[in-house]
Amino acid sequence: MAQYMFLLFDSEEFYDNITPEAWQATMKLHNAFGEAVEAAGASIFGGAALERSTTASTVRQSDGGEPIVTDGPFIETKEALGGFYLIECKDLDQALALAKICPSGNVEVRPVMDTSEDSTPPA
Repeated sequence: MAQYMFLLFDSEEFYDNITPEAWQATMKLHNAFGEAVEAAGASIFGGAALERSTTASTVRQSDGGEPIVTDGPFIETKEALGGFYLIECKDLDQALALAKICPSGNVEVRPVMDTSEDSTPPA
């Protein structure tokens, strides 16, 4: 089994007028997604919703200089990283099938890199 990071991107306008009832309905969708992952024989190893991108800070490394810390997200887009799941799946095909049912606007799926002592550099 391999691990995949599901990065959830969506418009933050969602939070502007959401009611407590709509929030609970959204949370139920994510709970149902978790149940679907388990039913598919995969496992969620972690995940969380993130605060709005306005709370982000970015640390940029500079060549030979001190790192620079700035307020805000690292890129400006209409969509923001709103949360993530760390899921162990059989393969990329299963990860993509699960991403298709994830209740988020857009899901970026990335394999988790093996950094164990006996790992090799990525291709």
